[in-house]
Amino acid sequence: MQFFRLTLAIIAIGIILLMLLMLFTSIIEKRKGAALKACILLLPGLLLLLAAQYLSSYFDWVIAAFDILVLAFGAYLLVPRLLFSIPKEDLPKGNIDERTVMFARNEIKPNTERYDSFYKEHPDLKENDDNFRQLPGLLSKHSTFYNPLAYEASDAIFHIVDSLHKHVEGDVKEQAKSIDPKDYQKFITEWTKKSGAKSVGFTKMKDYHWYSVGGRGERYGKPIEQKHTVGIAFTVEMDHEMVKPAPKSSIIMESATQYLQAGIIATQLAQFIRNSGFEARAHIDGNYQVVAPLVARDANLGEIGRMGLLMTEKLGPRVRVGVVTTNMPLDTVERAYNNSFEDFCDKCLKCATNCPASAISDQPKEMIKDVNRWQINSEKCFNYWCTAGTDCGRCMSTCPYSHPNNLLHNIVRWSINQFPNFRYWAVKMDDFFYGRKTKSEALPGWLKH
Repeated sequence: MQFFRLTLAIIAIGIILLMLLMLFTSIIEKRKGAALKACILLLPGLLLLLAAQYLSSYFDWVIAAFDILVLAFGAYLLVPRLLFSIPKEDLPKGNIDERTVMFARNEIKPNTERYDSFYKEHPDLKENDDNFRQLPGLLSKHSTFYNPLAYEASDAIFHIVDSLHKHVEGDVKEQAKSIDPKDYQKFITEWTKKSGAKSVGFTKMKDYHWYSVGGRGERYGKPIEQKHTVGIAFTVEMDHEMVKPAPKSSIIMESATQYLQAGIIATQLAQFIRNSGFEARAHIDGNYQVVAPLVARDANLGEIGRMGLLMTEKLGPRVRVGVVTTNMPLDTVERAYNNSFEDFCDKCLKCATNCPASAISDQPKEMIKDVNRWQINSEKCFNYWCTAGTDCGRCMSTCPYSHPNNLLHNIVRWSINQFPNFRYWAVKMDDFFYGRKTKSEALPGWLKH
């Protein structure tokens, strides 16, 4: 029976090491509740270790039975995804008219020809939109989470983002084009990451990537020409310390900061490509011709989750996306569908549970425009934004995938990706250590006033 005692000791040491990692990670992340629970769970590990060493031989059969149960459960958890069937992916169909997107509707002014024309065509949207126009609005001093420091800073950042709009397009320089496209591709990838991107991908542009008609600024009402064949997508990280107080004021300041970062990367990359003799357009906050998350998804940077945001392997939805489209002859990747995100979202529901606007579905995917998917209620979501004064981000902050990029959370994210049976228990562990219905954390001290 020494084999079973040795096995029990190994199990005990595994529990102790895991809880120590949880403890130290929680201390670093300043999560007192999780640290306390990790301390408590060290006790069973220590007791099992003592049992393996000192328990009477009379209980050998108990030790053997316990070992068998633990090993069987471990084997169940670690069945690899290769042994599971992967459902067929539903691809989007058709194009979105950008004029129907909430941000575009927010720019329509009452008592104008554009207002009359739009709501004549979309009378079902008028009541809701007239209601949100009565609310305080984003960055309003009358909003729930008004913070003069964060709001004025956010407004300043968005002002700079707007100044980049004139750089999204430009003239192409005549060049000899003597550089091998593979060299361009390597340079673009490394330069984009050096400029602050966390991931970069290349995809062949498809019809559903493009808006059908522009909806903002001078692009309003103009058909969008699908003139580029390659999409370069990248992500930039949202700082966890700024995201976790969401929907408080730090979230909109961080959103603005990363929209600016993505805008700078995209516009400089587009200008470089034009300097190299090829057409290119940057797609940045307030000036998109494409649905950026779909381009990023098809470039294999992640999948679209329950909350409607791009879910990435290491940062979850805690990213912003930038896109450059071009006719530069770059190699593109084939779409590699990873259903682990959707399967996890199916089991988790944490974003739906914590959404203050109840805008995220807590139901299974459903057929929407011939595609089996989730869809948030964008009206409820935006109306809450107009009350809160921020872009909320509660779904982003509560998602288990959004935890900081460190050893513990990377092990969990990797296991979620690789082992389908582990996903349900990953949700339960996250609920146990961090809570199911969570509270927003305090603002960083330098943002308080």
